[in-house]
Amino acid sequence: MESQFNIKIMVVDDEVDLEPLIRQKFRRQIRNNELEFVFAHNGLEALSKLIEFPNIGVILSDINMPEMDGLTLLLKLKELKKPSLKTVIVSAYGDMENIRTAMNRGAFDFLTKPINFDDLEITINKTLDEIGLQHMAMREHDQLISLQQDLSVARDIQQGILPKIFPPFPGRTEFEIYAAMTAAKEVGGDFYDFFMIDNDRLGFVIGDVSGKGVPAAIFMAVSRTLIRATGLNGRTPGECLTYVNNLLCNESVSCMFVTVFYGIMNMKTGELEYANAGHNPPYILREASKVVEALASTGDIILGVFEGHEYSSLKVILNPNDDILLFTDGVTEAFNQKDEIYTEERLENLLPALQNLSAEAIVNAIADDVNQFSHGVPQSDDITLLSLKYFG
Repeated sequence: MESQFNIKIMVVDDEVDLEPLIRQKFRRQIRNNELEFVFAHNGLEALSKLIEFPNIGVILSDINMPEMDGLTLLLKLKELKKPSLKTVIVSAYGDMENIRTAMNRGAFDFLTKPINFDDLEITINKTLDEIGLQHMAMREHDQLISLQQDLSVARDIQQGILPKIFPPFPGRTEFEIYAAMTAAKEVGGDFYDFFMIDNDRLGFVIGDVSGKGVPAAIFMAVSRTLIRATGLNGRTPGECLTYVNNLLCNESVSCMFVTVFYGIMNMKTGELEYANAGHNPPYILREASKVVEALASTGDIILGVFEGHEYSSLKVILNPNDDILLFTDGVTEAFNQKDEIYTEERLENLLPALQNLSAEAIVNAIADDVNQFSHGVPQSDDITLLSLKYFG
């Protein structure tokens, strides 16, 4: 019994002896406030009662009544557009034409006269159960709408913390940088960031949090903030990831982790010092030799799992017009309609043709190629790219 909704049952019948019979039949439920009845004697009075008692949810209506019959009442109720308002029609046994008309006009169920009160109780309970299910569905729908609104706000917040203004450092002629992140869901676990440590050194980072959705987005925001705050102190990439890893291990929940590549580019010397915590090795596009090379691995593990791990740094020199490309596995593991993945090999084959492009054009060209490859297949993972072109 869905009494928690405080639903009233309105009985509409011109037979005056029906009311005391119903009150007698359901006296225990009425006394225990499990059922509550309202009575009307024709369709017009029923419409008036609906205004007086807006929590009427079930209408038990006779068909043959003066002033406004039950079939006309059904038409009027349909105009109210209240799907949770259920009408059970009552007609003479064998009056299938009127019963069929009533069902076509939106009646939920029907009973035949003379009314069997056991059948009436079963019908009332069934109708109340249906209303309860509808109310539950409406609550769940409202919760879903609220969740979607929250996710939309979360997406805006997440996108807002990622650098979006390019070029980010107007007046700097030694380099250009461009990045983009496309989340597979409303919010994602990928991130990128870059910041000037001092006048000569640029810190830049890309990361990929395990999992997806809101938990990954929160862990992403925490990881990005910790790396930026630690990196701005001028620590080496290995020292930065060591410190951040210990912090994440202390706070990590649900076995979440993040892969990270963090580099510091010296704009005066072309020296790139970097640390890699289990992330895809970036590629260097060598302009002079037309060679594409993957950065050597530091052999280090993901962040947020093993406290006390010491991360190491490596160094490499970028020559003028060289470009370094960072990406997440959403690029190389994108699927097509044949259930094939994009692969690092395909990316490596594409890169030589992009060497003379700007940082932004390189990112967009790769994103377009991934989209063409996976055309018609929903994105299964976040796709993030960062391109840094060094001019010297």
